[in-house]
Amino acid sequence: MAGTVFADGRPRIVNIKGIRMDAEFGPSMLYITNQDKPGFIGRFSSTLGDAGINIATFHLGRDAPGANAIALIEVDGVIPAEVLRKIQALPLVQQAKPLRF
Repeated sequence: MAGTVFADGRPRIVNIKGIRMDAEFGPSMLYITNQDKPGFIGRFSSTLGDAGINIATFHLGRDAPGANAIALIEVDGVIPAEVLRKIQALPLVQQAKPLRF
């Protein structure tokens, strides 16, 4: 993992496992690794929306088209355990972990 601080003074994650991205930290986030295939974002977003959870920011990175991908998502509030289990069970998801800062 690599990070930096840009001119705005806020720290950002710029690399995870060799995958480039530009993600700010938020109080409640999800770290997801998945396969980069069509349908992941729609299923994931619908899972959160159906649970009444709002996405604040959504940052993506991948190492190659169709290969491994990482998503860092800031959400409003805490992800309930039941919703986390549904996300972990989605097709294409390899792992999903809540992050708190």
